[in-house]
Amino acid sequence: MAEKIESSREGGIDAPTRHALDWTNPDFYNQDKIDDELYRTFEICHGCRRCVSLCDAYPTLFDLIDESPSYDIDTVEKSDYNKVVDECYMCDLCYQTKCPYVPPHPWALDFPHLMLRAKAKKFKDKKDGLQKRIRNKLLSSTDFTMKYGSIPLVDVTINTLNGSQIVRKPLEGLLGIHAKADLPKFKSNNLKKRVEKLTNSVDKVQANESTTGKVMVFGTCYCNYSVPEVGEDLFTVFRHNNIQTELMQQEKCCGMPKFELGDLESVKKAKEYNAPRFLEAINDGYDIVAAVPSCVLMFKQELPLMFPGDEELQKIKSRIFDPFEYLSLRDKDGLLKKDFKIEFDKISYQAACHQRVQNIGPKTKEILSLIPGAEIDMIERCSGHDGTYAVKKESHEKSIKIRKPVVSKVERFDPKTFTSDCPMAAKHVGNGVTTETETVLHPMSILKDAYGL
Repeated sequence: MAEKIESSREGGIDAPTRHALDWTNPDFYNQDKIDDELYRTFEICHGCRRCVSLCDAYPTLFDLIDESPSYDIDTVEKSDYNKVVDECYMCDLCYQTKCPYVPPHPWALDFPHLMLRAKAKKFKDKKDGLQKRIRNKLLSSTDFTMKYGSIPLVDVTINTLNGSQIVRKPLEGLLGIHAKADLPKFKSNNLKKRVEKLTNSVDKVQANESTTGKVMVFGTCYCNYSVPEVGEDLFTVFRHNNIQTELMQQEKCCGMPKFELGDLESVKKAKEYNAPRFLEAINDGYDIVAAVPSCVLMFKQELPLMFPGDEELQKIKSRIFDPFEYLSLRDKDGLLKKDFKIEFDKISYQAACHQRVQNIGPKTKEILSLIPGAEIDMIERCSGHDGTYAVKKESHEKSIKIRKPVVSKVERFDPKTFTSDCPMAAKHVGNGVTTETETVLHPMSILKDAYGL
């Protein structure tokens, strides 16, 4: 049995550090060692319980302990550990914002990456039933589903079928996709087609200490084929600010859906496709920007931790940006235009988890606050969506519960507009808001409207 490391320190106040993911080591998949580390971690979590409000992984763990014969982890069945693992969707908030025992504390807890390790073992051993494995493969194969689902006429057909409960009810039984879950819309008028129609007029490109003023947009599966209007607005705003902005012509999924599933070999394949193309753009003087926080986080954090010796990834890590982080860096040298034409009123803004854990600060709020009349209420709670968690039959209702504090904050503030850095989170929360608040899928669209573009 794993022993808790003795330490005279009660918690820590040092900035979190992260150990590399030793996922190619055979011990990474050793079930006994995984169970030992789960026991050690769960015992520490039981004595702390600070993270109980973040997601359903912690209430599940504490219920298992509280209902055990000894009211402690020693009488929780190891076979029940995966009940906790299944509820973790890798938001990383516990590690970055709550846990006092992360490295450099001697106990060195990394709850999200331990859950990832258990997920990877579970995936490798095909522990889920056939239905779940098919469903999970379908939901995580975004390159395939988004590309082929957005073929003209196919997109209209799929969107119509997905909007019908006559179809969705049998689909729930067949694949385990919840009948009431809001599924992504497919759009044949994709981002590439829209960008080709945009006016590409940029005055003299100006670099500053932190940015080159030239951006290659990593379109991402979701912005390329489901919400291309978000990517289009990013292009419009960036070009308005004299940033030379181009769309990456060849790309694959960032790998986050496979990562959350524990399919690390597929993550590696996606990295091997994307990294050379990112590096080519960087060597040509471009910075990389993506509108979806999860896609940025993969290259800022998860991939560098999976491949710690990869110098090319380290270079990409230093040159990939959240869009509002990028605008903020340029604003430091007066390179962000303030020629707003439209005033705004109250805006509820949910800071997406995968943007928060990039540790860049509230850049979206800071930029939106420049808009005349804008009063921003920033909500630092998870939406509960995660990309797939809110879609699955077994977790959809839990995602509704997790989003409730966000919905309540929006309704109490009663803004004219609600938005989130994550378009999926914006839609998920917006679907729960019962007031007249308008949901805008991304803050970049608010900025575009404020410019009067």
